[in-house]
Amino acid sequence: MKIGRVHLDRVAVVYVRQSTLAQVREHTESTARQYALAEQAVALGWDRRDVRVIDADLGVSGRSTEGREGFREVVSRVCLGEVGAIFGLEISRLARSSADLSRLLELARLTDTLLIDDDGVYDLADFNDRLLLGLKGTMSEAELHLLAGRLQGAKRAAAARGELRTPLPVGYVYDGDPDDRSGPVIDPDEEVAAAIADVFTAFTATGSAYRVVAAFAGRRFPLRAYGGAWAGQLRWGRLTHARVLGVLTNPCYAGAYAFGRHATRRAVTPDGSIHSAIIRVPMDQWQVLIRDHHPGYIGWETYLANQAKLAANRTHDGARPAREGHALCQGIIGCGSCGRPMSTRYHRDGSGAYECHARKDQQATATCRSVSARVIDELVGERLLAGLTPEEVALAVAAAAEVTARRAGAARAAELAVERARYDADRAERAFSAAEPENRLVVRTLEARWETRLAALAEAEAALAAVRNAAAPLPAQADLQALVADLPRLWHAETTSARDRKRLLRTLIADVTVLPEPDRAKIRIGIRWHTGATDEVTANRPLPPGPAARSPSPAVELIRELGPTTGNEELVTRLNAAGLRTGRGRRFDIDAVQWIRHVHKIPTPGPFAPGEISVAAAADRLGISANAVYHWIQTGHLPARRAAGNRLGLTWTPAVEAACRARIASSGHLTPKAQPVTAGEAV
Repeated sequence: MKIGRVHLDRVAVVYVRQSTLAQVREHTESTARQYALAEQAVALGWDRRDVRVIDADLGVSGRSTEGREGFREVVSRVCLGEVGAIFGLEISRLARSSADLSRLLELARLTDTLLIDDDGVYDLADFNDRLLLGLKGTMSEAELHLLAGRLQGAKRAAAARGELRTPLPVGYVYDGDPDDRSGPVIDPDEEVAAAIADVFTAFTATGSAYRVVAAFAGRRFPLRAYGGAWAGQLRWGRLTHARVLGVLTNPCYAGAYAFGRHATRRAVTPDGSIHSAIIRVPMDQWQVLIRDHHPGYIGWETYLANQAKLAANRTHDGARPAREGHALCQGIIGCGSCGRPMSTRYHRDGSGAYECHARKDQQATATCRSVSARVIDELVGERLLAGLTPEEVALAVAAAAEVTARRAGAARAAELAVERARYDADRAERAFSAAEPENRLVVRTLEARWETRLAALAEAEAALAAVRNAAAPLPAQADLQALVADLPRLWHAETTSARDRKRLLRTLIADVTVLPEPDRAKIRIGIRWHTGATDEVTANRPLPPGPAARSPSPAVELIRELGPTTGNEELVTRLNAAGLRTGRGRRFDIDAVQWIRHVHKIPTPGPFAPGEISVAAAADRLGISANAVYHWIQTGHLPARRAAGNRLGLTWTPAVEAACRARIASSGHLTPKAQPVTAGEAV
């Protein structure tokens, strides 16, 4: 008897496992048999209190230890020497992997733990028992491989014909009974179909998945439930970013049947555990792709264009899409001193600035700069509009046509290379098929030659695909000419948003670089066009606020010279006519001239012309009140005019003064004020 007192003094572990939840739900007899092993342990001599049932792995595959908390508990108890025997229906219940099973068997041998199944009791210290269990584990793993191979082979065969039915995305249903092999059709529910169609319409208009979510704010979106109590039913909820991406990236909506879009990859973590993850497979590696398989919401070309837009929006892959904010060069501007990209920073007043990332990391060079976004954007925008003249477009179209012709020649050469490689491969295949299978010496040589020809064919086809995908087709020249005619008006229109300007800018300009410039008063930028051409532009940097108080300029000197005798309006006209600008690079206006007068204490010219005095001065000379002078002006006895500042100017001559004094003397109401006298006059 292999079961001894040393085993009965320990616990007996009953390990219960089913591979899938469907088996747990449908194969109840197998589960009941596993739980009944606890009674078998009692019958073999274990106390009922020492029998432990571990069923944490119900519905978990035994292919690996990932997610199998029950198996880990069994291993840990065996390592601690707490287990006298492990009960299971068969060895495959413990593990389908030879590596996992071998590890458990080795630990059981070291701790003198028995394994018991329907076939008998196994003592791992006995070589024959260990050999038999190892053989059973290998057969169990092989059985799993064979079953999976048969199932997957049948699925791939059905998928190759486009007949493998998989859960459909929302917006599609299968038409007919389950035995019917017809493809999916658009959901007859008009609300569902309209919601799916509106997703593609919104993405075409906005070019962003997040903006599609914003367009569906407050609107419900359908969802098809898979698994659980709601399996197959239509549910409604809000549209999320993940669901938008799921719709846009699913080729089913383009009328295509695809199989093999996802794959499972297993990786070993530093702690030795194995984790599985589902990854996306590139389109050129899909196992099956059948276009025009069923009705689609969009065409295949539109689907490919959407994938290109999504790829251009992925910033973690290096893309720099047009985003919110008025800074036009955001995401495509870099520092030419340290080579790092420049970030965009917005101030409280709404103005923006491009700042080198190296300044945040304390790794900035001597010529790294933080530059006003307005200055860079104006320079780049002016260069963009200046470069899009009809003559420039004609030259660009002619050059592009020449390049297209060269690429067409290269594509034709690649097509001929593929045709020759395919002929060589077919010829090698015919030679291999014609050889006698028994003549292995000849067959091996022909097989190697055939494989070489197939590899050459694959390389030629890859080269042809690279040539065809090298560049997008050019738009018509008439469309380009119409765009050039309307571009300046479109660029400066108030209805054109900053995002639209960014997208237009990125269609022609690849990136902008702030080049090193020792002169801090200057800024030098480089513009690289998508055609490969480059431009370099130099301009003055904007000065900080209050430049007039710190840095005299020809404009300040002109205002200092003419200010005492010239009005502000005339100064504005003369400064702008001379081509002078303010410290911020703007045209002069009344406020700018008044600010410079205030800072430099430049007086303004008097409001009165020569020979004119104010009402107060006239009243003081005549020794009467100012109200009397205003009365004379209103009654027409004293001529006056409106001077600068809306002040009244009186033409004052000896004759006017004599007439005023005579009027005072003849009036009984006006009494001249007593004039102050000096001491000499009093004597």
